[in-house]
Amino acid sequence: MPKLPRPGVLALSTVTGWIAYLADFQGRETAHENLRAAFRGQITEAQVRRIALASYQTFARTFIDLFWASRLTRENYEEYVHIRFEDPAVEELARQRGAIWVTAHFGNFEVVSYVWGFRGFPWVVVAQDFQNPALTGIFTKLRQNSGHTIIPQEGAMLRLMKTLTKKGHVGLLTDLNIKPNKIAAVIECFGLKTCVTTLHTSLSRRIGLPVITGVCVPLPDGGYRVHAHRALEPADFSTPREMAQAVWDRFEKEIREMPEAWMWMYKHWRYLPGKDSERDPRYPAYANALRTFRDLMDTK
Repeated sequence: MPKLPRPGVLALSTVTGWIAYLADFQGRETAHENLRAAFRGQITEAQVRRIALASYQTFARTFIDLFWASRLTRENYEEYVHIRFEDPAVEELARQRGAIWVTAHFGNFEVVSYVWGFRGFPWVVVAQDFQNPALTGIFTKLRQNSGHTIIPQEGAMLRLMKTLTKKGHVGLLTDLNIKPNKIAAVIECFGLKTCVTTLHTSLSRRIGLPVITGVCVPLPDGGYRVHAHRALEPADFSTPREMAQAVWDRFEKEIREMPEAWMWMYKHWRYLPGKDSERDPRYPAYANALRTFRDLMDTK
């Protein structure tokens, strides 16, 4: 894979994405439902299908590039990845204090992680294991190539806290819907309510470190543009939920500008905000009522 030229990677991603889109009936329908719910009446059915297909192709490119990226080094990565900071002081701030780096399943979240290792920010990253242990080993090795440490979800909170208290760095993906729990909150996502982790914002408030958000935007020529946002300081927010909403608002803005770069085939709105007997037509058909979700909505 690393021997492929960039046009070959793009061609392979396009074909693989097409195959996945056609073969993955359930995921394809979920993507269509999600797009209709998020853009209620703002896009046509033809656009729904086009964006969903492009989302599969972006996702295919992300994982093909994870293998291809083994050819990247500290010396050559800037030929493929262009980085833009809203605030140039953010990078030095992070070097001095440590930071919580957060992105979404948008564009190439694997490459942005890779690149930050080359820039001298070795992250501790929480990753979900595959059902096949052999795959877990392969992907862990690839993700650690630029100096990161990949850890499982079990016992992650303690490990992350130890890293951050030593002015280290943590990398997290925070945009997926999760079950209501002690480190979760209900936020507004495309005008709909969803439940997301507050691990990043809880750590930020507990240790007093900034959350730095950003996305890795795929470019037509095979390269990428990383857009690093301004740091979010915990003192500016009254609750982890409020801070998690601010993080998401940044991602939603990027997704609205390039919807084909987000992972639409995931069930982003699993829970209905009303009672069991109430069916909100704005939500996808897969969404169901859940009491613990409603209870979390009432938690300030």
